[in-house]
Amino acid sequence: MVDLEKAPPARSPEGEPVPRADGEGCLVVAVRLPVRIVALVLVLPVRMAWDALVVAGRFLRDTVLRPVGRALAWLGRALFVWPLVGLWRYVVVPVAKGVGWLGNVLLVVPAVWVYRWVLTPVGRALAWCCAGVGAVLTALGRGLYAGLAWLARYLVVVPAGWLYAWVLTPIGHLLAWCGRGLARCGRGVLWCLGKAVTGIGAVLYWTLRILLVLPALAVWRWVLAPVGRALAVVGRELLDALGHAWRIAGHLSRAVGRALAALFRWTVAEPARWVYRSVLTPVGHAVRDTVLRPLAEAARGAGRAGRQALRSARLSVRQARADLRRTLFGEPERPPSVDRREPSGAKARTLGSSTTALTKD
Repeated sequence: MVDLEKAPPARSPEGEPVPRADGEGCLVVAVRLPVRIVALVLVLPVRMAWDALVVAGRFLRDTVLRPVGRALAWLGRALFVWPLVGLWRYVVVPVAKGVGWLGNVLLVVPAVWVYRWVLTPVGRALAWCCAGVGAVLTALGRGLYAGLAWLARYLVVVPAGWLYAWVLTPIGHLLAWCGRGLARCGRGVLWCLGKAVTGIGAVLYWTLRILLVLPALAVWRWVLAPVGRALAVVGRELLDALGHAWRIAGHLSRAVGRALAALFRWTVAEPARWVYRSVLTPVGHAVRDTVLRPLAEAARGAGRAGRQALRSARLSVRQARADLRRTLFGEPERPPSVDRREPSGAKARTLGSSTTALTKD
């Protein structure tokens, strides 16, 4: 059977109503839709302006800031990094190496030589002398220490032990007995004071609890906690409404942006592309085939003819200069030809002379 009566709301052990499992009441559900509509109306212009600024910023970054940044980076390297690297590599490092070598030759090597051949022998001699003097002083010190220890034992330690055993110890025992008595009296006085302080503390505790703690607890439980819960619900709903409105505004802004992009594409980009492909490209090809290529061929032919003429003129001038030199100064003396197979000829001459000598013998 179906229970037609409304179940009473559950309550906590303190008597407060327990919220529903879903955490939402009818008032929250009734207020949520108007709040979200108002938030959407307020947030939509902000979101569209934000998306427009984002698109403009990306376009500015890709078309202006990034090329300018690359140019500035290259200029900075050309003006600062490369000169400093060249200065370091070709000036500072060689100068530092030269100074290091000079310092090694003028300072380190003489210092090592002085240390090895002057200071080390002198130091060893001083160490040997100091060792002998130290041995003598050690022997004197041991004898002096033994004498002073004997005098201190019989002049200070033995009288001090007698004084401690027969004078200070009885006096200390007497003072300790008096101190124990005073301590017992002090403990009694402190016990009485502790009981009095405990009673006064209990009275002050219950007074403060009744006058301050219980009213503050009642204000917190019956005033501040319900108001805080209501403000938390209102704040949560406002945040949810703003988030929902921001997401919906994002979808709307994206749809508007896509529509504007499609309108720009079909009104500007596609006609411009059609004009480029159907008009400018054929015209450019015709101009290239009918005007630019013949002009280029003619320019290349003229260049080849000019180069051949210059080469012929250069050869003619060189031949005329050689004829004039030959007419004025005669034929130049040719250097004697050198047989590059001279080692083999020398070997053959050596063998021929040996054979001649053997024949004569």
